[in-house]
Amino acid sequence: MDSLRIFDIPYLQKEKYPKEDCIASKVNGSWLKISTEKFISTAENLAYGFIDAGIIKGDKIATICSNNRIEWNFVDLAILMTGAIHVPIYPTISDDDYKFIFTDAEIKYVFVSDEKLYGRIKVIAKEISTIKNVHTFDEINGAPHWKEFLSIGEKKPVPEKLEEVKRSISPADLATMIYTSGTTGTPKGVMLSHNNIVSNAEASKVFVPVNEYGKALSFLPLCHVYERMLNYLYQYLGISIYYAESIDAIGDNLKEVKPDVFVAVPRVLEKVYDKVLAVGNTLTGIKKILFFWAVDLGVRFEMNHANGWWYDFQLSIARKLVFKKWQEGVGGNIKVIASGSAPLQPRLQRIFWAAGIPVLEGYGLTETSPVISVNRLTPGDAKFGTVGPLIPGVEIKIADDGEILCKSPGVMMGYYKRPDLTMEAIDRDGWFHTGDIGVFLDNKFLMITDRKKELLKTSGGKYVAPQPIENKFKESPYISQIMVVGDGRKFTGALIVPNFHNLEAWCKDNNVEISAHNMLIQNDKVLRLFDAERDRLNTNFGHVEQVKRYELLPDEWTTIGGELTPTLKLKRKFILEKYKWAVEKIYAE
Repeated sequence: MDSLRIFDIPYLQKEKYPKEDCIASKVNGSWLKISTEKFISTAENLAYGFIDAGIIKGDKIATICSNNRIEWNFVDLAILMTGAIHVPIYPTISDDDYKFIFTDAEIKYVFVSDEKLYGRIKVIAKEISTIKNVHTFDEINGAPHWKEFLSIGEKKPVPEKLEEVKRSISPADLATMIYTSGTTGTPKGVMLSHNNIVSNAEASKVFVPVNEYGKALSFLPLCHVYERMLNYLYQYLGISIYYAESIDAIGDNLKEVKPDVFVAVPRVLEKVYDKVLAVGNTLTGIKKILFFWAVDLGVRFEMNHANGWWYDFQLSIARKLVFKKWQEGVGGNIKVIASGSAPLQPRLQRIFWAAGIPVLEGYGLTETSPVISVNRLTPGDAKFGTVGPLIPGVEIKIADDGEILCKSPGVMMGYYKRPDLTMEAIDRDGWFHTGDIGVFLDNKFLMITDRKKELLKTSGGKYVAPQPIENKFKESPYISQIMVVGDGRKFTGALIVPNFHNLEAWCKDNNVEISAHNMLIQNDKVLRLFDAERDRLNTNFGHVEQVKRYELLPDEWTTIGGELTPTLKLKRKFILEKYKWAVEKIYAE
């Protein structure tokens, strides 16, 4: 794959694994399946339309989608074939961020998915001089539609011109710019070449235990580099891609599609587990006893039969009586789930593995295209609590301060128009500074211990790593979200969003009146429950790391509320500012 450009991949699929369902999406209640042949021909006609419109190599074209859809792939392939630069953007960012990205990237055209986004973006686009037009994927009265380009291309094909442009594109050429601000700061345009992404797919392909007869369910946003790279990898391996209708419809779509593989962020897996537990809590008698016996067994799961024959015997019974239904809940065919973007609770990972649903945690960044390391299904190549061994072609070294430094073919070309930031991120010796703190276990497994910039330093001069504490506390069935605080303070504290579904079930069992969230978190019995959970979980940490005081919050943190990034990471600075009153209450005398 070293000589490939991204747009070569569908042509390879056509040669090796031509499919009737290369890509599929739900339209009006039915799955619309697009063949490999149709995918390529549509993208080529769209590219002809782009050429007719004057789009040339180096132009920037943006896409903004509220959900994954086939049209995104058509546009993506056409952009890349014409040598233009694809700038995929999250639909949940602020208007100011849109203005910055449109201006910074000098966007020429924008494609949006639906009427709501069109109404928002067309107003912003009027202020950006480089934008010629905003087109939609949905048909909207009065809005330019993406098929206008397609129709022109069908009427005025220029295959020789397109081939000439394609020949001029090198694997080393810029393919896409992905703007990322992380948890703070002005968005930065991460420049990734064709080879950056293709090399990452090549290095990752051997870890996908699915052949050309398999299916993948895709629901992480395609503007997320991880989902996007894997979409290219699925195409290369001949795996059919089915796009989920929405996050809320994942459960139904899993049962319909019966995929072999999908990718999730920990927050999604946490919600899946919460729903499973909620079902367990509604059971009675022997069924409830068996359910929680199986869960307790799952918490103790170890790989490679390390728990011995008696445990394995019990687990075989649990899988037949309880976990089989869990497997059916994710379609019944799952070979593997990949998890990335944020730390995954080892406890959760053990339970899924025990249920016969292996979850492989990996690690990477947008700047590394993205995968650096990943656990595998082969014996001895996975370890709970780690992000696995390095993928081929990646070098890692741990700096004196614990920061993970990386070299690989996937490391970005740099930040667009920001040589200063590029020099900060990639040193003179070519090492990319990830900003993550980590260690190697057994000289093989990479373990992330925290973000360098997120380490807290108490007023006593002691450093505290928030992520291990937050991950452990989220093992509580009553804690949905948590952010550890304490920078410059005399002790470690926490802001906690309860799992209100489980909390209300507890209230029902303990004769506590269920009331509005803001009232429930002030109830004395509820506070005693959380005190007990804090004390139980604190035993895993040293004195300085233990959460001394906490404040319960009534509302879930979301991207819409501004507390989470589009990849569902905590925006710590924003949360600290928004809940300043709660933090001050924690540290009040």
